[in-house]
Amino acid sequence: MDLKSMLEQKNKKWKSEFKITETHSLPMYVICGKETGKTLVITAGVHGCEYVGMLTARKLYKNLNCQEMRGQVIILPLINEEGFYEESKQIVPMDGKNLNNVFPGRADGTISEKIAYAIEKDIYYHADFLIDLHGGDYNEKMSSLVFFPVEAKERVNAIAKEAAKRLPVSYRVQSIAKDGLYSYGTQCDIPAVLLEIGGEGKWQESEVTHCEKCVYHLMDYLKIIDFKEERSSQKEITQVIYEVAQANGFWYPMISLGKYVSKGEILGEIRNLEDEVLKRYTAAFDGEILYYTVALGVKEGDSLIAYGRE
Repeated sequence: MDLKSMLEQKNKKWKSEFKITETHSLPMYVICGKETGKTLVITAGVHGCEYVGMLTARKLYKNLNCQEMRGQVIILPLINEEGFYEESKQIVPMDGKNLNNVFPGRADGTISEKIAYAIEKDIYYHADFLIDLHGGDYNEKMSSLVFFPVEAKERVNAIAKEAAKRLPVSYRVQSIAKDGLYSYGTQCDIPAVLLEIGGEGKWQESEVTHCEKCVYHLMDYLKIIDFKEERSSQKEITQVIYEVAQANGFWYPMISLGKYVSKGEILGEIRNLEDEVLKRYTAAFDGEILYYTVALGVKEGDSLIAYGRE
């Protein structure tokens, strides 16, 4: 049964496959409520070592009750399957590309571009809202946060921001990205957010539960389920600096997650094999650390730190 036919059903669950090419498919879960309502698309595993979202997606399929739902949920729990099994940081091993950097995709492109194209063509079409589940990769320490768009149409920005406010995370962060799975979706007029929980190639059951509750809060906002639980307060980050490595070397961070840093404070250094400083990074303004890499070895262009201010 194709996806369109599944979504026309009521009160059913399916484990199925999402076809990318004649020889490549991805696992897909479809959950249809007892009553009509909106369609939520949940994606996870774009990066193969970000485990919390993948486990949350699997748990959602198990725990969601069709009888208590209005509308439908489409879940792609493991988009970068090869990266997951190969323990590959960020990229799809088959073509060496970061799937989150290839939207819009290409029908005649590499496997990453074909996956992106298939999601745009066959998944975006059904979505009233999309949430992409991420977490720090094995080299990243990450605060719990949600990215929401500010470069889409006004209606899309407003709906996504209001949804982001409902999630029990530490920060909601304005995003100007346009080429990721969720951010390109917003350019196609789909309200969407990107959720970050977890990091360092690890996972804990408490993090999976946290991520699951975030999705339930979103589903409550969309009126797919009723979920009334008190939410923690957030900070909205309106300006972010993303520092990247400007040389190959040894990375020494001098900060911690959530730390408040002052303008001019040293954030970290890249040194060479002889322990000479190649590049020192200092804060351009007063702000808070959102995430940073914990890897000792970094290469030019690698992400190092993100920090922002309200």
